[in-house]
Amino acid sequence: MPSAADAAVRPARPADATAIAAVQARAWRQAFGAVLAPEALEAEALAEAWRRAVAAAPSPRHMVLVATSGAVVVGFVALAPAPDPDLTGIVDEIVVLAVDPPHQRAGHGSRLLWAATAAMRGHGATGIVAWLPLPDAVLRNFLASAGMVADGARRTLAAADGGTVTQLRLTAALG
Repeated sequence: MPSAADAAVRPARPADATAIAAVQARAWRQAFGAVLAPEALEAEALAEAWRRAVAAAPSPRHMVLVATSGAVVVGFVALAPAPDPDLTGIVDEIVVLAVDPPHQRAGHGSRLLWAATAAMRGHGATGIVAWLPLPDAVLRNFLASAGMVADGARRTLAAADGGTVTQLRLTAALG
């Protein structure tokens, strides 16, 4: 097993898409398996979307970073400009932050969040936002421990299975 010294964060490459999709599927199965349709958690279906996202980002503020342990992708974060019209300043959104369940609680999430905020600052962002499904208390607690706070905004999204998912918004200033 690689040591902590072998852990790193780097920009994703198109060749990472399959690994990113597999991490997302396993992490989301653990966090949302009870509320998401099984087809939403199939890595094969996710891989092509990640390949496109990495290969053809629409702007420099759209990016995917991966956490690695040795040569293995163990987590990722996807960033984009926040579309919320009520936010002021240049605000970037954590679209997805996931760490493979067997690699959780090893510092990968913290490294991803640090690298993400550094990249956001580098692009001039003054704030950060994340929309979290209400069932994801683990990610909510992690982001709260890093200084993000619920700002009262909520939204409800339609799920592929015909149900809905309610999300809570967390925000923080980037100083």
